[in-house]
Amino acid sequence: MGDMANAPVLNDFLASGDTLRVYGGNELLFRSTSEGLLPLVDYINKSDTCRAVTTVFDRVVGNAAALLLIRANCSEVFSPLGSKLAAGTLDSYAVEYHFTEVVPYIRGRGEQDMCPMEKLSLNKSPGEFYEVILSLNS
Repeated sequence: MGDMANAPVLNDFLASGDTLRVYGGNELLFRSTSEGLLPLVDYINKSDTCRAVTTVFDRVVGNAAALLLIRANCSEVFSPLGSKLAAGTLDSYAVEYHFTEVVPYIRGRGEQDMCPMEKLSLNKSPGEFYEVILSLNS
């Protein structure tokens, strides 16, 4: 399950210290080493255009990240770990995804329970969730 053309790019990303990379075609538009959802929020804030055709490489894609990816006009995402919740959200917005491993939901750090951001993202649209994230960081 994955586009072999992007396998070298994925391997390079996984071997790097980056937590997020955004490509427009073959051009690297954005990269980050920040944790959690911060890189996606930074990308959305810094990217005026949020080009329609972007391919994103992210370390973990839960539902919270999926909503932000949709808000950022991502067309395809690659990740070593994704949640079933994220897959459902990406499917409903016709975003192609390639997850190496799929889990029911993303857990909080060192916890068995659902990640707080994953909980916060439930039943929200991409725009609503982005507004919630902005209000938390203000």
